[in-house]
Amino acid sequence: MNLFDNFILVVLPYVAIATFLIGSIYRYTSRKFQVSSLSSQFLEGKKLFYGSVPFHWGIVFIFLGHLIAFLFPRGVLAWNSQPVRLMILEISAFMFGISMLVGLINLFIRRYTTPRLRYVTNYMDFAIYVLLILQTFAGLWIAYNYRWGSSWFSTLLTPYLYSIFKFNPETSAIVLLPLMVKLHIAGAFIIIGILPFSRLIHLLVLPLNYIWRPYQQVMWYWDKNKVRSHKTPWSLQRPKNT
Repeated sequence: MNLFDNFILVVLPYVAIATFLIGSIYRYTSRKFQVSSLSSQFLEGKKLFYGSVPFHWGIVFIFLGHLIAFLFPRGVLAWNSQPVRLMILEISAFMFGISMLVGLINLFIRRYTTPRLRYVTNYMDFAIYVLLILQTFAGLWIAYNYRWGSSWFSTLLTPYLYSIFKFNPETSAIVLLPLMVKLHIAGAFIIIGILPFSRLIHLLVLPLNYIWRPYQQVMWYWDKNKVRSHKTPWSLQRPKNT
């Protein structure tokens, strides 16, 4: 195993996991108010729909697919033993990957073409968007060029990931994989490492209490058409109803 493989397959995972744990604990204990996605829906809502909906549907399916292959590799292989079921899984995953990519691109365009959103945008937002877009594109490229990823993920990547958590990295099979797959693995760990310093931190504090929380009545005292219009310049004094 050369220096490059050793870094991205052994060193990077532990650096990313350590950074994720320390950063998440620090941000939650010291900066609780910022453990949020900092929603920008009130600044612009129409474009947000066409970005947020396909992105969230895509990322939920893709994340659960990876998680299931990691936790239940034998179950995934048993499912894939029937060609029809394997095709359904692969095509569904590819379509949700496209949905995620389309949503990310729409969100990226929205954030950097809407003047009012630039005031609440920082460099980390740009970095996380670029990383997610590249990671999603790489996943789609791998799925198209190296078919039946759910099967070889369960066979090769799951044992490797388990060995990482056992502090005994086993990379003999992973080093034989194509470069794009290795870069995809590295991209995943990089995203994990910077997650505590980005808007994605809100994934750790899902508002599950909203399910049983009583309804709240919201009173709107501003002109919604003017407030939500992208043509209205940003101001601390919002236009009020006449």
